[in-house]
Parts: sequence; C-alpha cells; structure tokens
Amino acid sequence: MHITKAAMAAAMALMLCGNAMAADKAAKISVHKVAVHVDQNDKGVMNMALNNVRNLVSYYKKAGKKVVVEVVAYGPGLHMFRSDTSPVKARIATMSLELPNVKFSACGNTHRKMSKKAGRKITLLSEARRVPSGIVRLVELQEKGYAYVRP
Repeated sequence: MHITKAAMAAAMALMLCGNAMAADKAAKISVHKVAVHVDQNDKGVMNMALNNVRNLVSYYKKAGKKVVVEVVAYGPGLHMFRSDTSPVKARIATMSLELPNVKFSACGNTHRKMSKKAGRKITLLSEARRVPSGIVRLVELQEKGYAYVRP
C-alpha cells in the first residue's frame, strides 16, 4: 500500500488539530471536578485518597484554577467516615476546615447495614453527609462530568 505525501500531510494535520482541540478544551474548563472512591477499610488506602485530594487542590490552586472534589465511601470504606472507627478522622476534620471545595459522602445503604449489624445507629463524622447510595452517587457525579479516581 502506497501512502502519498498529501495523504500523510492530511493525516498529520488532523492529528495535530485533534491534539490542539483537546488542549483547548482543557484550557476552557472553568472548574475541575473529581470524584474519589474509597471502598476499603484500609488506613493506607484512606490516606492515599486524602493525599490525592490534597495534591489535586494544591496543584489547581497554584495553577490559578478551581477544583471541587467529592470523596465517596461505601462498603468497608465507610469506616473512613465512622466516628468510632475512622483512622483518618483528624485529617478529615482539618481538611474540611481548610478545603471548602471538598465534600465527604457516606453511603446510606452501607450505613444502614452496619447499624443493623451493630444493633445501634452508627455515628458518622460530622464532616460526612449521608447519600442514599455510594455507587449511585459515583455514577451521578460521573454523569455530571466528574473525573473518577480510585486510589
């Protein structure tokens, strides 16, 4: 198969145009939106998620851009937001005060199941708000244009 110089030039022009359009789109984003997913009862994973959040906010702040982040926990990851078992509750309290564009969402389904198993209502950190379903919340955020991150 023989490719002419004109065809090669046209293909290169299309590729460069596509790259330029992608860069232009990224430059026009007024607010970066990120959903962070935690589903493991693992202090290392929880800290990695919070490190990712801190790094995202710091990067975009230095770049003069806005970012909103929502950390969504369900299943065993709900321990991140439980007042009795969270190994990262002090970090969450500090981040909540320092980073107003960061939200913490706790799965209502998991909360209900953990409460039933414990025989009492499990108390969540005051910084976490309960959503009906963690997985549904992640889907909704992605449908609203949030990038998905799982540490």
